[in-house]
Amino acid sequence: MRILHVCAYTWSIGGPARMIYDHTQFAVSNGHQVDIVSPMSPGDELYPAPEGSRVIPFLRTPVISRFFREVSLGLYEYLKKHSGDYDIIHCHGLWHFGSIAPFLVNKTVPKVITVHGVLDPWALQQSRWKKRLMDALMQRKFMARADLIHVLNEDERLDVERYLGYQSPRVVLIPNGIQVADFANLPPRGQFRTEFGLPADQRIILFMSRLNHKKGLDLLLPAFQRYCRQHDDAVLVLAGPDDGFQQQAEQFVRQQGLEKKIRLVGMLTGETKLAALAAADVFVLPSYSEGLSMAVLEAMAAGVPALISDRVGLGRAVGELQAACLTELNPDSIHENLMKVLHTPDYAETLRRNARQLVQARYEINVVAGQLLQQYTLLVNSRQRTESRFA
Repeated sequence: MRILHVCAYTWSIGGPARMIYDHTQFAVSNGHQVDIVSPMSPGDELYPAPEGSRVIPFLRTPVISRFFREVSLGLYEYLKKHSGDYDIIHCHGLWHFGSIAPFLVNKTVPKVITVHGVLDPWALQQSRWKKRLMDALMQRKFMARADLIHVLNEDERLDVERYLGYQSPRVVLIPNGIQVADFANLPPRGQFRTEFGLPADQRIILFMSRLNHKKGLDLLLPAFQRYCRQHDDAVLVLAGPDDGFQQQAEQFVRQQGLEKKIRLVGMLTGETKLAALAAADVFVLPSYSEGLSMAVLEAMAAGVPALISDRVGLGRAVGELQAACLTELNPDSIHENLMKVLHTPDYAETLRRNARQLVQARYEINVVAGQLLQQYTLLVNSRQRTESRFA
């Protein structure tokens, strides 16, 4: 098959780029051709292309992109000219140019939309007037026309049903996945502390995601401040690129005099990211909204006890299985659960053990990527049968 992904394929976009990378790597290894078209701005850093695939970048169109996300006339021209060259066109997210342009230029190639968490109630309230305008003009109509709507968890399936107003038979649930083996042999536990000058006698609370309001940093920071009033044994490491919240985080640190207790280390990749996971005593992500957080899956695969909200894409069942500690979305609950994970060794060990088992059983990339390829194949075969009947 010839597969085309349409997404802002940059480091700053986070999870969707990682998902595309992993699925592309699997597809190419199974003999398929994969291209990724990406709008970008000057200064954006493209996510790497798996060996054997192509990333084709197009500059966003100035001015227009400020009001209608990701508009790129170059990308539009490419789709007009080449969309028929592909067997599958896979769009990621909603309410941006890449989620509607394929529907404007081609009516025959099967189209897939991955929702990536943008339909949950919290996300729908952000930039609400723009989304309502997009819905009125085209987005809801084009989503209803998609040959497949890919959701990452059961909550997202319900979000799609509420959005469309009916149960679509074209919805398929396939979670994100990771290469579990990548987290089997981590660097020495002290490597990250040495690299960033962190005290050996301090526990590490690791937040590793984009510095964005939706990640719950406005809740985590005051929760950690309360922890520091009672205990002087932990450092909060904020690892991730700025996505609108870094200035507020830095201001909070200065105002509360927490310069020695909260460290902003920027985005971590490769060996350094693995070293951070090896050093962490707890991973925390009290997010308001996610599709299915890749960062949480990575932490769980690495055996780091995870403190998360039920909005990261794993639902409440992960707490019932004791594979992660679930927190309510308020500073008191986060603080209480930080205390529980950091000061109850048996509980932390249970989380660590159950998390690894859960990820291995349900989120191994070779399993979930195979499921998505199977759905592609069904769509292509169905389209070919339809075309042959009318030939």
